[in-house]
Amino acid sequence: MKLKSLTKLMIAVMALSLGVFFACGKAGKGEKVVVKGSTTVLPITQKAIEAYAKVKKDVSISVDGSGSGNGIKALLDGTTDIAQASRAMKDKEFKKAKETGVEVKEIVVAYDMIVPVVHPSNGITNITMDQLLGIYEGKIKNWKELGGKDENIVVMSRDTSSGTYEFWNEAVLKKKDVRKDALLQASNGAVVSAVAGNPKSIGYIGFGYLNESVKVLQVNGIEPTIENGKIKKYPVSRELYMYANEKKFSDAAKGFIDFILGDEGQKLVKEAGFIPLK
Repeated sequence: MKLKSLTKLMIAVMALSLGVFFACGKAGKGEKVVVKGSTTVLPITQKAIEAYAKVKKDVSISVDGSGSGNGIKALLDGTTDIAQASRAMKDKEFKKAKETGVEVKEIVVAYDMIVPVVHPSNGITNITMDQLLGIYEGKIKNWKELGGKDENIVVMSRDTSSGTYEFWNEAVLKKKDVRKDALLQASNGAVVSAVAGNPKSIGYIGFGYLNESVKVLQVNGIEPTIENGKIKKYPVSRELYMYANEKKFSDAAKGFIDFILGDEGQKLVKEAGFIPLK
């Protein structure tokens, strides 16, 4: 499994806290494309922007990581050209799009897995979906209940604007509320930092954010490998999306998405630690 360096990850987290994450092209010249949404998809977008700038120097692209829900909201209110999301749009969002005259175009750009992680000192190596449910709803509170140390489990979760949270909530929690004492984190990178700094903790992150500072858990005895994710053998697998308004889908925005879907873009997907479409 290819792991990301902790240094690069921390740079990304620091940049996210400043709002706009990455941009390319010459400001004030040529066409501009605004991308907003999922922090999970950010590593893909960052790499794609950097590579695209070399072939399309007249296009300026900015990306802001504020969560899938906020990205989709921005698409619906017309403040972004592309919404990146780590979960599919909801029925109520499609309904609002129709009401406001937004013709939604949905594009799958990659595959991903949501991986439970613990501190490297944790002796647990495998966890079941039922055990994850028990931990996150608050019925399992001590690591000794899972064969670990006699220590309280510190739960790290994502905030409700996160597509990763919403997918986890549906796939693992079965739409139940996360335990009230869970520590909510604003991004995948923040979860990595929090888990790496607390031996009693558990969290969940997108596959592309795995690095040596945290320990990966198998789920139901299945490892989160690219192959297991591609065939959806891994229990918490998902698609990653980009959404656009068909009525205002500029050539510049379309060109950028086509680049990501092409051979070079899909190589960048894999380099970013995610699963390419082909």
